[in-house]
Amino acid sequence: MTTLELMEQNALSELQSASTGEELEAWHQEYLGRKGALTLFMRTIGSLPADERPLVGQAANSLRQVLEQRHQEREAAVKLTELAVGLERESVDVTLPGRRPVTGRLHPITQTLRRIYAIFGEMGFQVFDAREVETDLYNFGLLNMPPHHPARDMWDTFYISDTALLRTHTSPGQIHAMRAYYPQPIRVILPGRCHRYEQVTARSDSMFYQVEGLAVGHGITMADLKGVLGSFTRQLFGPERQMRFRSSYFPFTEPSVEVDMDCTICSGDGCRVCKQSGWVEIGGAGVVHPTVLRNGGYDPEEFSGFAFGMGIERMAMLLHGIDDIRYFYSNDLRFLRQFGRLM
Repeated sequence: MTTLELMEQNALSELQSASTGEELEAWHQEYLGRKGALTLFMRTIGSLPADERPLVGQAANSLRQVLEQRHQEREAAVKLTELAVGLERESVDVTLPGRRPVTGRLHPITQTLRRIYAIFGEMGFQVFDAREVETDLYNFGLLNMPPHHPARDMWDTFYISDTALLRTHTSPGQIHAMRAYYPQPIRVILPGRCHRYEQVTARSDSMFYQVEGLAVGHGITMADLKGVLGSFTRQLFGPERQMRFRSSYFPFTEPSVEVDMDCTICSGDGCRVCKQSGWVEIGGAGVVHPTVLRNGGYDPEEFSGFAFGMGIERMAMLLHGIDDIRYFYSNDLRFLRQFGRLM
């Protein structure tokens, strides 16, 4: 009993002097742990005379309860003290000027897309979302390119399965839009990413954005197409821009043209973007092929239309004087920080 009394005095004295969580943990191990003083003492009770064991055991259990309770009380007091000290150290001077938050910027491609949306929106075009993963039927078949058609060689395709692929152009959206709007007239643009298995150069990438345009109605002609593209180009790049239309071939339009604009990077003197020609191709276009109209649900004897597809990266390069398409997706902050947070 004398041993327990001395142990209690020493334990409570040491507990009172403990001022940190580490010191409290060390105290608990010293007295109440598996090899603590009180634990080892209780293991010796069995060696005492039988008539003394109950009294000593009861006293030892009572001491354990007291020490556990005092430990919890002291632990709570130490935590409050540490919290108060921490709050005092981390106090905030509310009179200091605020810190400007770091904000992100819209990617130049996103900015260009929004400008394109606004221009075509003023002309009455709506934005129509189409699928990025397409079937062979929509990407080729319904666009007048049946299996083994030689025109399929114009696109290097990423196939996911025998029938599914990453769309090589936004033109499959024409069928989706026509089937969604039939029998009403259509005036839509279809923006989105496209994928082709191509060599990455200053002018081309394996992943790129396009904006498809489609208008279907009564009496629509090539003249309407030229007027729309001419108005769009001058609104986006300035009234001084020059355009030219070159005859071309696309399976889903007839007649077909490619649209060029004078190069804004070299001002017509020749550079690697315009291949030293002074002209940059900004898209392909044409009058919608009767077969494509029919596949979309429209009678080509009653309806006609035009379609065009433009590369957004090419547009952004001409807008900002960028001579390498690879800058857009290199994630170089030195490049991206040049574009404001507007729009």
